[in-house]
Amino acid sequence: MISTAFIIRRLCLAALLAPASVVLPASVMAETTDWVSNEGGRMRIVALAPDARGSVRGALQIEPKAGWITYWKEPGDAGIPPHIAFADTAGVSLQRMSYPAPRRFDNGPIRDIGYDGPVTFPFELKIEDVNKPAALTASAFVGLCRNICIPFQADFSLSLKTDAGTSFAEAMIINDAEAKLPEHPSDDFAVTHYAISSDGDTLRLRLQLPKDAPKKPQVIVTGPEGHVLFSDAKGERTDDSYSLEIPVGKLPKDYDMSGKRWGILVLAGKRAMETSLAFE
Repeated sequence: MISTAFIIRRLCLAALLAPASVVLPASVMAETTDWVSNEGGRMRIVALAPDARGSVRGALQIEPKAGWITYWKEPGDAGIPPHIAFADTAGVSLQRMSYPAPRRFDNGPIRDIGYDGPVTFPFELKIEDVNKPAALTASAFVGLCRNICIPFQADFSLSLKTDAGTSFAEAMIINDAEAKLPEHPSDDFAVTHYAISSDGDTLRLRLQLPKDAPKKPQVIVTGPEGHVLFSDAKGERTDDSYSLEIPVGKLPKDYDMSGKRWGILVLAGKRAMETSLAFE
């Protein structure tokens, strides 16, 4: 679970280091921008031409240098989650951004969630008017960390046309990234039961695991922003069913769980499943 101290640390690092990490807009090469680099790695944007409905498939690519990591949508105890924003002056809106299955990194008491190698975050845009070229201006903000987190910001520009056709190289990059996303619940891999204890201190879970899954999967639950629950305690495995209890920790003051949805990611061997827990 993330603490207030780590939230403050994250924000303070961003405030102190961000000015030195901002770069000028990258030039355009068809539907792929140039790489923009800093001391921890590099990133770029890939995008396909809009389809007839004005939907644009794209991706943010990040390549940390050896020994560095970048972060998942909830970074854990410290770090900066990836963020991308598009200027709305061009009639473009970001519909969704997706995140491949991450790894957990333990460094003493600090637990990070992210990636220590190249990672691609697929996204989808919506363009209001498909009859005119879309000049996109995007701002990406990520964290690249080794001993401390260094915020990395870059601005990108792309010009997309509906008659530009589809580039095989860009399509392969995006398709590969989408294939690495966590799967949806299925008959052999799902959350079969969940409940909060009457005192609100414990989340009880029961999972259906794939037959070839390790005896103990990794479970990451994301509650309110910045609040992450880890499955550090030992659970109970019976055939393909796995039961465990996770301490909820201290929630924000006056937080009401009624009507809220928490995310859950289960990492079991080579498979990852992601869904949500809806609380009445």
